[in-house]
Amino acid sequence: MQVIKSILLILFVVIFSKANVFGQNETTKLFSKSDALSMKLSYSNKNMKRKTNDSTYIDTDLFYKSEDGSWVNFPVSLRARGNFRRATCYFPPIKMKIKKSNSNSTLFEGNKKLKLVLPCKIEKDLNDNILKELIAYKLYEHISPYHFKTRMVNIEFREVKGKKFKDHQLKGFLIEDDKKVAKFHDGKVFERFIHPLAMDAETSIQNALFQYMIGNTDFSVAYQHNGKLLYIDKKIMPLPYDFDMSGLVNASYSVPNETLGINSVTQRVFRGFKRDNSEVQKIRQQFLDKKASILETVKSFEGDFDNPKEYSQALSYIESFFTIIESDANFKSKVLMKARTK
Repeated sequence: MQVIKSILLILFVVIFSKANVFGQNETTKLFSKSDALSMKLSYSNKNMKRKTNDSTYIDTDLFYKSEDGSWVNFPVSLRARGNFRRATCYFPPIKMKIKKSNSNSTLFEGNKKLKLVLPCKIEKDLNDNILKELIAYKLYEHISPYHFKTRMVNIEFREVKGKKFKDHQLKGFLIEDDKKVAKFHDGKVFERFIHPLAMDAETSIQNALFQYMIGNTDFSVAYQHNGKLLYIDKKIMPLPYDFDMSGLVNASYSVPNETLGINSVTQRVFRGFKRDNSEVQKIRQQFLDKKASILETVKSFEGDFDNPKEYSQALSYIESFFTIIESDANFKSKVLMKARTK
């Protein structure tokens, strides 16, 4: 009897362990490294924009270069995402769906859904814009533990054009699924609309000041525009994404929010709600304490830029944020006095 109990216990441990290889509080292999991943994809941009929707996908093979230099491939399903970018961009951003049976024993194991962000237009600085948006995601990692994991990719994209094809060398990045973020923190995605003042104060201020840092006004925590909500430890937390309209990126297709009285996306407007001053000052100090590491993260991308001017502008833009919050007078006039009450 004791032998049987021992065998059952061993079986339980093995089965439980396998079921939780990429379960809660675990980072999948894909996002465990920060180096750029080499990938290959092929599909029709025209079909991607016209023939895919929330339930209709295009099937293709994803190729990635493994650590030993060999190429590994498996089937994936792709669709275009984002209404504005779908209508505006030559390369629409992609939602990727992966069957568990196809990704087993690959670098992508444990990821059933992913977002792939690509350059928007065929233009001079297409890849540099992607780098600046990726930098925004990486900067938020310094601000809050509740963030999306990302990984840069170098993509050999073969665009199918009828019976012909065109090759593009693109930079992009992968974003983990929001449900993976929630599970990592033993929480869940919160799907209902809720007033921002009912959300966790600390995380809300962090998000608002971060959005001000990168010059982003294209978001709404109340209506979950370019952001999700997480429910963790009985608190509701904002989870921001999509920063291509920010002043940091300053994309050629970006459109300023005219209702805020600005004529350029590089103009900062604080859009956070009025909170207890001591809480706001605490978060301000958090940013100041992390100034060196935040700037170092921007500098770490310098060698990836095609245009040195684009890198210099990105660094200067983040430095100008710290010039504002280091001054009591500027912080009061540009942040505290601009906080929303409705």
